[in-house]
Amino acid sequence: MSIFEVNIRIHFMALLSISLLEAFFKKEKETALFGRWIRFSDIAPLIHTYEKYTTVKQIGLSEQQRPIYSIQLGTGKKKILVWSQMHGNESTGTKSIFDLLNTLTQSSEACVQQILNTCTLQIIPMLNPDGAEVYTRVNSKKIDLNRDAVARTAIESKILRHTLDSFQPDFCFNLHDQRTIFGVEGTSKPATISFLAPSEDVNRTLTAGRKQTMNIIVAMNNLLQKVIPNGVGRYTDEFYPTATGDNFQKLGYNTILIEAGHYPDDYEREITRKYHFYALLQGIHHIVSNDDYAVYKPYFDIPNNIKNFYDVVHRYPNQNRSCDAYQYEEKIIKNTLVFDLQKVAEKQIENPLSHNEILFEA
Repeated sequence: MSIFEVNIRIHFMALLSISLLEAFFKKEKETALFGRWIRFSDIAPLIHTYEKYTTVKQIGLSEQQRPIYSIQLGTGKKKILVWSQMHGNESTGTKSIFDLLNTLTQSSEACVQQILNTCTLQIIPMLNPDGAEVYTRVNSKKIDLNRDAVARTAIESKILRHTLDSFQPDFCFNLHDQRTIFGVEGTSKPATISFLAPSEDVNRTLTAGRKQTMNIIVAMNNLLQKVIPNGVGRYTDEFYPTATGDNFQKLGYNTILIEAGHYPDDYEREITRKYHFYALLQGIHHIVSNDDYAVYKPYFDIPNNIKNFYDVVHRYPNQNRSCDAYQYEEKIIKNTLVFDLQKVAEKQIENPLSHNEILFEA
């Protein structure tokens, strides 16, 4: 395929309008959810409100006997599985899932009806409620569910795999958060959203399934570039033998990883939440309206997601040292999420990027 043909196909990718997405988010944003610490008790009342619109099912219990639910909607042949908070302290995807659910159950817009008529979606809003309860990455047995796809020693991992095997989706969306340290290579922008088409083997082979996954990411990136230009990164596709996305991709279930990152002055990730919602809805819309996955190479044009940011930098232009760098450590103290600033670099750092700077003249 020539570059001209690729550009033509990219041009004709069906992108949702920004004004429509903005209207959806303004109207359907789930206001009961806010901030970074989202627990099962926050989403439980919301889950049951969807019973009058669609199928809500308890698919299991966590290690500490907290319910894990799935919400299924749509009647179409294309199957999409979405899950969030397999890492308990990564909640942006959970918030955007409820924004999405509100949109899909409340809107009469043609694109929404097309999704519901063409797709069947199964959504697990919170896979790791025990980790969410105490704001940890791992579950109550200290297992990282995203590295437990093969052994499946955790109950939650078994639940996800059983859902995958029984539902047999065409596409999966695996929703995560990443730390504020990540930026977009070649820019001075933080990586507000990053994507990954997981590898199926150590050679990172470009299988037909990976190309389809990349094609969907190209569509999502094309949309996001309109609202956060240069704010999108591409996560490393190094093969992780025990990782969920890598193994699901290997099994033939095309998996798109979305990482929610930092947007300036948005430590609660409420602005990032909006763009995450945009990306998720665009990705689903692209699956619905598209059967041609030939365009995948622009995926590699998305800049790398790299570690190049600090939360706070103190600069000393008139002193012998250049700067000190700090990162926030997220802690639960007296039942409150606290951002505790910690110095992370004693050495001289030349021109570091930071989300906040303090200049010391004297």
